[in-house]
Amino acid sequence: MEDKIRAKLEELRKFLQADGGDMDVVGIEGAAVKLRLKGACGGCPHATMTIKQGIERILREQIDETITVEQVR
Repeated sequence: MEDKIRAKLEELRKFLQADGGDMDVVGIEGAAVKLRLKGACGGCPHATMTIKQGIERILREQIDETITVEQVR
C-alpha cells in the first residue's frame, strides 16, 4: 500500500506546486501518512483543508478508506 500512496502523492504534488507550494513525505506507517507542506502551502491558512479534504479524501477514495493524513511541521 505504501507504494500506491507514494505514487498518488507524486501525482498530487503538481497541484501544490502550481500554487507555489510543495510537500515532503515525512513517513508512512501502514495507513497513517505524515506530510510536511512547504513553500506557499506551508503557511497557508487553508493547509488543514488541503490535507484533510484534498489529499486524505483522494487517498481514501482511490486507495484505502482507512488512510489518515497528518500535517507535521
